[in-house]
Amino acid sequence: MNEKIVMPAGAVYIIEELNKKGYEAFIVGGCVRDSLLGRVPSDWDITTSATPYQVKDIFKKTVDTGLQHGTVTVLVDKEHAKGNEYSYEVTTYRVDGVYEDHRRPSEVTFSKSLEEDLKRRDFTINAMAYNDKDGVVDIFGGKEDLERKLIRCVGTPSERFDEDALRILRAVRFAAQLGFKIDDETQKAMENQARFLKDISAERIREEFTKLITSDNPGMLTTAYELGLTKEFLPEFDEMIKTPQNNPNHMYPVGMHTIKVMENVPRDTVLRYTALLHDVAKPLCRTTDENGTDHFYDHQITGSKMAHDILRRLKFDNDTVDKITKLVMYHDYGIGSELGIKAFRRFLAKLGTENFDDYITIREADIKAQSDYNLESKKESIESFKKMYEIVVSENHCLKIADLAIDGKVLIELGMKPGRAMGEMLHYLLECVMDEPPLNNRETLINLVRSKLEEET
Repeated sequence: MNEKIVMPAGAVYIIEELNKKGYEAFIVGGCVRDSLLGRVPSDWDITTSATPYQVKDIFKKTVDTGLQHGTVTVLVDKEHAKGNEYSYEVTTYRVDGVYEDHRRPSEVTFSKSLEEDLKRRDFTINAMAYNDKDGVVDIFGGKEDLERKLIRCVGTPSERFDEDALRILRAVRFAAQLGFKIDDETQKAMENQARFLKDISAERIREEFTKLITSDNPGMLTTAYELGLTKEFLPEFDEMIKTPQNNPNHMYPVGMHTIKVMENVPRDTVLRYTALLHDVAKPLCRTTDENGTDHFYDHQITGSKMAHDILRRLKFDNDTVDKITKLVMYHDYGIGSELGIKAFRRFLAKLGTENFDDYITIREADIKAQSDYNLESKKESIESFKKMYEIVVSENHCLKIADLAIDGKVLIELGMKPGRAMGEMLHYLLECVMDEPPLNNRETLINLVRSKLEEET
């Protein structure tokens, strides 16, 4: 493991300027870990013996990111950053006070000791510091744990998790991202204190959980289940794990099938959450016939509603919620049926052309995680959808009112008044052109409007 870390010019500049004024300074945490692993850090955080106000006195451009916690963001200009202007979070060595809510310390005390600062961090692999003069400062065995591919708490695990319960989920997230195992003692404390995750905000849970399931190892979700973590923020997954699928189309229980689908889609937030939630309602919708075969009628409809509630609970934005719930609703649409292009156009109008590629990705991943039963038929169905989609797009078929060759202004010119009747007329025209795309031209639609108005008088 190469201990020489090549830091960006801006970080070197900040450390050197702090040193010139008599203060210690190091890069710290994830950037040290990732550099030692040969990964490219996304952020370069700096820790120092200087107080926030001393940091502000040294550098011209700063932002008060979190003075009460000792953090100042330093903006390094192009000259010293040797390129684009770049910002760095610079945080004073600190000692945290008593944690009363498993979320935040009651007070923060600034320190002059790097060891005291590193001692409060979550895992050994995140508790290392570095500068060119001192090299890697590793007090708690972080380098050895990197080599052993181990997630281990700094000090006593129960104390670290009592300080911030989110660390319980972070342990699984880091294990998933890095492909590491979790230390036995750390894992035992996670299981014992999983209930404290209820004290953590939905936004923080969402951030860590999203990083977990969009990692290279979304299957680590089973570890979160086994340790009782998902019970606290995603109990629906626990039910999925317990639900069998005695059906010729399947070879896994619902939970394991879900993991396989997640592994079969790219590391994209929408796709991974859709994969996670596409069968979320199967435990509720499961019935078993006289032959012992399981069925899950309308699970996509119930599942879309459940996905909506779960995503809202995790405080996702409206666009993400709408997209995922729509994909869950239609994830197996058309399976086992011969769908003509008229029906396909109506399906595509509901799904949205912008979601079609994701729909195909989910369907293909879903099929890969099923048994070989009717496999060729399922593949042919997908290919049929792809061909019809190409026709609809290439021929610019009308799928929504905004694509009609006439609009409300034309209807007003034809004597209609704004209101419900106008909306119904536009929907009528849309139905006509969905059945027969060539009808979508101005003259034809005007004639259809006139004929319809004559019928109604």
